[in-house]
Amino acid sequence: MSWPVPLVPAGDGPMFQRIARAVVDDIRRGRLVASQRLPGSRALASELGVHRNTVLAALAELEAQGWIVTQPARGTFVAASLPETPVTRAPAAGRRGQGGQARPLGFALPPEPQLSPRYSGDLRRGELHVSAGVPDPRLFPVDALARAWRRAVRRDGRRLLTYDAPEGHPALRAALAAMMRAIRGLSCTAEDVLVVRGSQMAIDLCARGLLAPGDRVAVEALGYRPSWDALRLAGAELVPVPVDESGIDVAAIARLAARRPLRAVYLTSHHQYPTTVTLSPARRLALAALARAHRLVVLEDDYDHEFHYEGRPVPPLAAADDGGHVVYLGTLSKILAPGLRLGFLIAPPPVVARLGLLRAAMDRQGDRPMEAAVAELIEDGELERHVRRMRTTYLARRDALLAHLRARLGGALAFEPPRGGISLWARVAPDIDIQAWLAACAARGVHVSPGSRYTFAGDEPGAIRLVFSALTPAELDRATGVMAATLRSLSGARSR
Repeated sequence: MSWPVPLVPAGDGPMFQRIARAVVDDIRRGRLVASQRLPGSRALASELGVHRNTVLAALAELEAQGWIVTQPARGTFVAASLPETPVTRAPAAGRRGQGGQARPLGFALPPEPQLSPRYSGDLRRGELHVSAGVPDPRLFPVDALARAWRRAVRRDGRRLLTYDAPEGHPALRAALAAMMRAIRGLSCTAEDVLVVRGSQMAIDLCARGLLAPGDRVAVEALGYRPSWDALRLAGAELVPVPVDESGIDVAAIARLAARRPLRAVYLTSHHQYPTTVTLSPARRLALAALARAHRLVVLEDDYDHEFHYEGRPVPPLAAADDGGHVVYLGTLSKILAPGLRLGFLIAPPPVVARLGLLRAAMDRQGDRPMEAAVAELIEDGELERHVRRMRTTYLARRDALLAHLRARLGGALAFEPPRGGISLWARVAPDIDIQAWLAACAARGVHVSPGSRYTFAGDEPGAIRLVFSALTPAELDRATGVMAATLRSLSGARSR
């Protein structure tokens, strides 16, 4: 790659010194970083319009000062250890350049939005995250996806590599609609489907396209904070509603709507996040009637419908929606992998068209080759086979976690076996300091989510969430062993 060198003005010393000073300035301000390879002397001479010997003299000067090193047969590189500390700028913006130094900001930032903290899913070697709500990437059908991707690109490469409609690849929209009709009982066609980069984008689009600033939205008081962030950023006023063993309290929503206008309800009806309870049939009927009476938008986030282990899965609210109130949000992240960034929403065509326009303004379109490849996985049955394998695997992992918890932490935790989903919600004995316990577990490489991570106000509900999908039975054995040993240590310290 070419590398234009910003030279000091003409007449300020010999050319080779001007070149050397320009390189030093680029290193100091982070444009060139430690161990970065420099262009060859011939390329640099051509770029600057000078004799190669002039460039060689500049490089010799830089090497003598310790700024660069030359490695035979490999090239010239910025030194790994520099002769001076690079010049730093004022750290007002908090951004760092490639070289580590702060970069200047020439304008004032607006007030920082109040967003929920982000929890990293990065694993250090030997650590176990019983908190990461993701599928096990080790079980991902890499070869099947690679074959489907190659077939799609070979067949339709030129068409896939240009601009297209923001609603998503037609084949994937049709495949998703067929899958939702067959598996979840929705009455939908490809025209009702909008493909997005994960369900978070779907929530954001709904928030900006279906709500106005100041609209009140009822949300589960125990729930998914990133969805609350998207709604707040659109200017919505969120109203938390209690959740119990029957799901969100629909009677409480009715009381809210009677007092002041309510625009929408956001909920996880099938496996409530994070408690995994299912919205009861009576409350489903009551919510449908309430939506009709108050013309509510119902945002139904069905994030892990495929993983249900006991009895038949309950159909989504959208399957019985005959009034056009429910916008159904789905994702392929829990089935395949979150890194694919594939989700979808199902809604009446006018809503899909409105949200498609908004999507085009922020993200012209999705990954067309990947969308075509996943459509092939659905059409040839590979996705369904993968889901069956994962359901069997996750059921075995759920049962392994239950057995370990009963054997080791039965006196500390109270829980019901989740009928579906990829996690377990456990109530903690009141005499246990949850924060101290989980901090001690994290220090030993086992990370568990406190219930306060899911409460609307950040208060402590006296519970923890344990995710079993991403860990093998052996890893769950190890994780629960650490949890039990850590709790014994803390109890022993208190008793002394």
